Amino acid sequence: MPHRSDRLAAEPGLIVSRAATRIDGMPARIPMLVVLAFALLWFGTLGLRHLLGPDEGRYAEIAREMLGSGDWITIRYDGLKYFEKPPFHMWMTALSYALFGIGDWQARLCVALAGAAGLGLSMLAAARWFGTRAGVTAGLVLASAPMWNVAAHFNTLDMTLSGAMACVLASLLLAQHPAATPAARRRWMLACWAAMGVAVLTKGLVGVALPGLVLVLYTAVTRDLALWRRLHAAAGIALMLLVALPWYWLVARRNPEFLHFFFIHEHWQRYTSTVHARTGAPWYFVPLLVGGFLPWLGLLPGMVRAVMQRAGVAHAAGPNPPFQPALMAALWALAIFVFFSLSGSKLPGYIVPMFPALGILGGVALAHTGNHAWTRQVRAMLVLGAIGLLASPVVATLDANNTPNALYRHYAIWAALACALVIASAAAALWLLRRHGRMASVTGYAFGMLLAFSVALLGHEAIGRSASGIDLAAPISRVLRPDMPLYGVGMLDHTLPFYLRHPLTMVAQADELAFGAAQEPQKWLPTVEAFVDAWQHGPRAVALLSPQAYAALSARVPMHVIARDWRRVAVSNFAFAGERQARQPVSDSPATL
Repeated sequence: MPHRSDRLAAEPGLIVSRAATRIDGMPARIPMLVVLAFALLWFGTLGLRHLLGPDEGRYAEIAREMLGSGDWITIRYDGLKYFEKPPFHMWMTALSYALFGIGDWQARLCVALAGAAGLGLSMLAAARWFGTRAGVTAGLVLASAPMWNVAAHFNTLDMTLSGAMACVLASLLLAQHPAATPAARRRWMLACWAAMGVAVLTKGLVGVALPGLVLVLYTAVTRDLALWRRLHAAAGIALMLLVALPWYWLVARRNPEFLHFFFIHEHWQRYTSTVHARTGAPWYFVPLLVGGFLPWLGLLPGMVRAVMQRAGVAHAAGPNPPFQPALMAALWALAIFVFFSLSGSKLPGYIVPMFPALGILGGVALAHTGNHAWTRQVRAMLVLGAIGLLASPVVATLDANNTPNALYRHYAIWAALACALVIASAAAALWLLRRHGRMASVTGYAFGMLLAFSVALLGHEAIGRSASGIDLAAPISRVLRPDMPLYGVGMLDHTLPFYLRHPLTMVAQADELAFGAAQEPQKWLPTVEAFVDAWQHGPRAVALLSPQAYAALSARVPMHVIARDWRRVAVSNFAFAGERQARQPVSDSPATL
């Protein structure tokens, strides 16, 4: 007699029909309200912060320039060729602008949707293999994992890639279920290959290299060579190439320099060397993994047991070994973690693609966790929240990354509030466990964790607002005209050009635009002397400088201060109305910062 969860997993129609009235013993309206609450928190907070540099401002501005120019093939940043990444993320952001206008939440819509898509498909795969309860708990674990939900609210390529990779893993799992019909297996495998094409179109060869690595490792461990015959490789590879290849062919045809820069410099040299100066120890990702999965660390023993006990595996009737979904998820997470730990280039977002696999395993472990073990998990988080609350005043003492201490003092309040919400969520989970059972407790706990980490992220606006330069945008816009140059003197400002709707012309330091500047040297000023000459004898212009550069250059050439903050000074080479007010120095008080 098959286990009830296995029978439900093999009969999705039965799940749907029963879910229409009750889900896990609860009226259907309650899960629907829970989903609505999660969705409102997930999408409703996208526009409550201003963009941060470098990544958020960079990709927002690239998409804005793409939409404005109508050139969706040759990617440009501040008017210069920018071939570090493929265009899928920027395409989706430009489409968001076209549909909803240009703004902060529109710039983040792509990552929020990618995170939600990866979450939803991971839940479906977990439910198919491990039962409905595991599918629901997998969604709760992943949605409330800080690394996943924070990444889904930052305009970077990491979450767009991770959403596509989550679809790769989930589609593969769904295709390999023993109850899948040949037609269903083919459809899910084609979806898997299409998602790999999107991943390749988002961040390059890593989109196919990582799934390939996991597949090789899985085969080596299980000796299940029959799996390769179920991949529909011929049709799948053709579909993947159909998704990804046209842009690569078109951009290489228009820009012969693309192939060497993208595949040699941005792939081989990035991974094997420190050319990008993003170094880190082999254990660089360990604290990020711990912090990124913090609310659910107590599930790790259960996750290991799920793999060792081959959770979800059905007894095989044929000669081929049965597919092991828990092992596949574990190898997926492990391979990604080790792959990037060995890389010469490390950034926090690189390991985000491993979290859907952790979410699935966490969901399986949580579905089989008893009340006693769950109580220990919640109490541990209660203690961690209390420690965080007691330690939050330390944030108010920081003065790092050239950020004024006054901003950290503001953020310390938000950090304390986030820790208080962690405590409240854990306490509420204990109360719900006694009154309404474990599923209600887990749901309340997960929502509370998502709320707490969302508050911590939203509170960063205390620092991020001034860093974005949004307060300078209005006074500069009153002076800057579309036909005027906007110089970035020795600095690449990643956010203010987006808010000004005006690209920079780089001066003296090309920064990450060095490749584009080398390809089109007429579009930048390579020396300060060239800038001084253009400033004195060229057309009306506006420039952004650091306070130090302004102090040095204002002694050489006339500069009319438009606005300033602790990071930058905006000046013009002509007098304008209201100049006297703009010359007033900015106070260091928290109210003005």
